[in-house]
Amino acid sequence: MKKNYRIVALILVTFFVISFLTNILGALNPSVSLSFGLSETMAGFLPFTFFIAYGVMSIPSGFMLEKYGEKRLMIFAFFLALSGSVLFACIPTFGVFLVTLFTIGTGMAILQVVINPLLRVAGGEEHYAFTSVLAQLIFGAASFVSPQVYSWLVTSLADTDKSNNWFIDVLSKIVPIDMSWVSMYWLFALASLIMIFIIVSIAFPKVDLIDEEKVGSRETYIGLFKSKIVILYFLGIFAYVGVEQGISYWMSKFLQIYHGFDYETTGAVAVGNFWGFMTIGGIIGLVLLKIMDSKLVLRLFSSLAIISLGVALFGNANNSLYAFQICGVFLSVMYPIILSLALNSVSKHHGSFAGILMTGIMGGAVMQLLIGFISDLTSLRVGMLLNFVALLFVFSISIWAKPIIKNKTISLRKSKN
Repeated sequence: MKKNYRIVALILVTFFVISFLTNILGALNPSVSLSFGLSETMAGFLPFTFFIAYGVMSIPSGFMLEKYGEKRLMIFAFFLALSGSVLFACIPTFGVFLVTLFTIGTGMAILQVVINPLLRVAGGEEHYAFTSVLAQLIFGAASFVSPQVYSWLVTSLADTDKSNNWFIDVLSKIVPIDMSWVSMYWLFALASLIMIFIIVSIAFPKVDLIDEEKVGSRETYIGLFKSKIVILYFLGIFAYVGVEQGISYWMSKFLQIYHGFDYETTGAVAVGNFWGFMTIGGIIGLVLLKIMDSKLVLRLFSSLAIISLGVALFGNANNSLYAFQICGVFLSVMYPIILSLALNSVSKHHGSFAGILMTGIMGGAVMQLLIGFISDLTSLRVGMLLNFVALLFVFSISIWAKPIIKNKTISLRKSKN
């Protein structure tokens, strides 16, 4: 099929917007908690409400995709993000915020199901690996940018007298004085609206799903859930997303509570750098995966992540600040490696299996609720120890995984000839 670079560009922009909307919660956590007077358990409800949408919508989205097509589903997804953002920006209460998070999370879950098969078709199957990696790098870049934008917005709104920016002037008139972080949701609404206009104006190619991308029957899912290996890899994705969010979501608040760092500047920048380091780690991981088996890379990076998290939780202020950010490097390769090991461990029903694995993203919901609950009973430091449990499970995958198709590596040893 002829390549469609306009669609590829659209998908890459979509990855950027998904990440921009998704990975801001960690930077917002201290501000939201202060604005609504939340306990740690209630603060844990925020990512729970967002990521549980992945658990609810990942498999149904596959059926919706086959029925309605990519274009309609993408427009619907961004309409959900637009309506949810506007709703909260206009009515900034805690209850409405939970509704907004679930609504946006639902939209993002739908987009994740739609854009990967579309990227394969538009960019060409022979270039799918390259375009997928490029998409992940852009995803990471947006995660870095989003907290930086938040920090800029709140500091600019705090001193509007010195601002010559019309956008800041407009926001200062519609955003509550003591809740400047709400301005991000006006920005999210604007981004979603622009995406809707772009999608409407572009003609989409016909996408014929390959077997690995098709959803299966109810019986197929029941059969897969009876498999021990399916459950273990589901828990692997569950554990990874749980620890990814368990670090990024709570780090700013941890740095504020234990080391006195400003959560609107230093804390927000640290969260952004965490995601930035994930992008750098992804590039390093690409190189290592060419010369090392993926199980060995997973074992190495999960071990280093455990060490880095230990320094972050128990080190002094500066060590904690930098160790949290460096964790991003070591988490970077876990998701793609677990996903590839999982799909390479079964011989059929890859589409249904992928749907089950995507449902495991709700680990980002459950883990944060547990961390918040434990933190209220003890302390945030003790609550964040739960991340070690998740990392140890990820480490265990590097030991028990037995893929049918193994990672192809390049030997660096010189030929004797």
